[in-house]
Amino acid sequence: MTTKRISPELFEKLVGLAALELTAEESAYLFEEMNHQLASVEALSQIPLPGDIQPSLHGLEPQGAPPRPDDWQPFAAPEKIIALAPETEDGMIAVPDVKGAK
Repeated sequence: MTTKRISPELFEKLVGLAALELTAEESAYLFEEMNHQLASVEALSQIPLPGDIQPSLHGLEPQGAPPRPDDWQPFAAPEKIIALAPETEDGMIAVPDVKGAK
């Protein structure tokens, strides 16, 4: 890993990209926490591993039946679900606008 520490400029760019609105106290806390996380990743990357170890998402072997295929199955009565929504529009569930979405 080449980045040893997140610069204040990069931090401000990341905050802007994430569209976060932080107080000065929150910003200082998050800046330090991100740098602590980066240092942890750097320390983990320094651990020597044999070349024959295969990467995995977790350290446990899955047991039992494999996951079912993720096949779309239509619901028999979607109008029953839509009827439960607090607000609908044109047969769809209406949701509030996302703040900051363009």
